Amino acid sequence: MNNLEEYLCRLSSKGFKLGEEEIGFIYFGKEMTSAPDWLANIAIEYTLKAQRRFDGGFYVSLLETFMNNQVSSRKEAYYLMEEYGIQVS
Repeated sequence: MNNLEEYLCRLSSKGFKLGEEEIGFIYFGKEMTSAPDWLANIAIEYTLKAQRRFDGGFYVSLLETFMNNQVSSRKEAYYLMEEYGIQVS
């Protein structure tokens, strides 16, 4: 999977424009949780799908949940979201 910077560029090319503050918050959350890039990418994707916009608090909460549950794949992240009743399809 792409590193975080490549993923953010891909989002931008698809029309998801994130401001400097939001991008800064994305990196802050990633560092705060010690999440790998691939997991931060999934948290961004699921935040956008669930909230229909970027919500920094939701994103960080997802990262913390993924890290606390030792999520090791996209499939595990998806099932965890289902378990919490959060629609991301």
